[in-house]
Amino acid sequence: MYVYNLVDQSLVNQRVQQFRDQVRRRLSGELNEEEFKPLRLMNGLYLQLHAYMLRVAIPYGTLSSKQMRALAHIAVRYDKGYGHFTTRQNLQFNWPKLKETPDILADLADVQMHAFQTSGNCIRNVTADQYAGVAVEEIADPRITAEVVRQWSTLHPEFSFLPRKFKIAVTGSTPDRAAVRVHDIGLIIKINEAGEMGYEVIVGGGLGRTPIVGVTIREFLPQQFLLSYLESILRIYNQIGRRDNIYKARIKIVIHELGAEEFARRVEKEWKTIRDTAIDLPVDEYERIGAFFAPPPYQSLPKNDAGFSRLKFENQDFSHWVRGNTLPHRQSGYSIANISLKPIGGIPGDASAKQMEVVADLAEKFSFGEIRVAHEQNLVLPHVKQTDLYSVWNTLKEHDLATPNLGLISDIIACPGMDYCSLATARSIPLAQDISNRFSNLKRQNDIGELSVNISG
Repeated sequence: MYVYNLVDQSLVNQRVQQFRDQVRRRLSGELNEEEFKPLRLMNGLYLQLHAYMLRVAIPYGTLSSKQMRALAHIAVRYDKGYGHFTTRQNLQFNWPKLKETPDILADLADVQMHAFQTSGNCIRNVTADQYAGVAVEEIADPRITAEVVRQWSTLHPEFSFLPRKFKIAVTGSTPDRAAVRVHDIGLIIKINEAGEMGYEVIVGGGLGRTPIVGVTIREFLPQQFLLSYLESILRIYNQIGRRDNIYKARIKIVIHELGAEEFARRVEKEWKTIRDTAIDLPVDEYERIGAFFAPPPYQSLPKNDAGFSRLKFENQDFSHWVRGNTLPHRQSGYSIANISLKPIGGIPGDASAKQMEVVADLAEKFSFGEIRVAHEQNLVLPHVKQTDLYSVWNTLKEHDLATPNLGLISDIIACPGMDYCSLATARSIPLAQDISNRFSNLKRQNDIGELSVNISG
């Protein structure tokens, strides 16, 4: 996974000090709430119904054991002992005290994490397939592209005050686990007939009160032109996007009203003026970043292990979990282990500090210290040997993390709703809990089969 250099670390450290002074000025009364609001939003701090909420960025859903332990520490030290994982692969703390938020950001900076650009009208956290780098059917690892886009978009001077928030997702697989068609920009990695890597570029997708499926404006964009093309899209949106009506300000509305063909024409015209400038993606830079995402030192293992097969035969509960919550890995002898954060009757996406520590320990011992956050508000251990799955399952089971319900009716995606959110009009959490309890029998869930339940408050 990507490791900060001196420039990255200096940037997050500076932001901590800036925000510490801004909080001091707010608490002293030098700044009122109206003046403070844009400053806190630039640092991921929302004001919800009962308290502030801090949203922590987890770029493309990848974090280390050390980072997960830091999140657990923050949950205990500054919050109420838990965190909430979101559909955009971030983590939210729902009860921080304003005076302590700079200390939280400092603790995050110590493990190469931050919270800026997780709110506000800017380019938000770049998301990707949670199985990036390990999916059997993957064309190329989308995390490399996501990291390139993250670096380009971080504190971009032209795109820090857009008409509305802007979300980008990347996938390198045919199954669209990154939901690229419901993002402002979706990128699908493609290989053309000449064997060159590039992207299908999709724009104008989104959910919310006006759900729209994005449209393709370029079937194949050569890799080296990625940043200049993204720059062109953002420039056109920044120029013509509405700023007089928050509900009409997203790029999906712009494209709907202008027309996809006309929007694409304007993007192409803008792109022709900048594509041969310094805004490009040199091959050597892509390869430099790609080196951070090289496969870990896997062992050479047989595709099937007799001991693993025997354990599945002897223990039906373990067998159910393997069948429901693990997936094939591109490396022989390994599996992708999904950790459900949806125990029966639980709050979707919530994890206690103890559970975070358990996952961190398991990742360190069995998954090369790597953890992923799934769009379905679950967690993933991406590199587990088949022979270690039984030990992983036993530990997860002890901490209410082994519910074998991936993709079933109780694997509910839900926002916090009126229990926390000042924008909500309904309580989504109790509804999710009621549905989960109503279908608590796992045999019944399996009889029903795959069923997606998404609840928005």
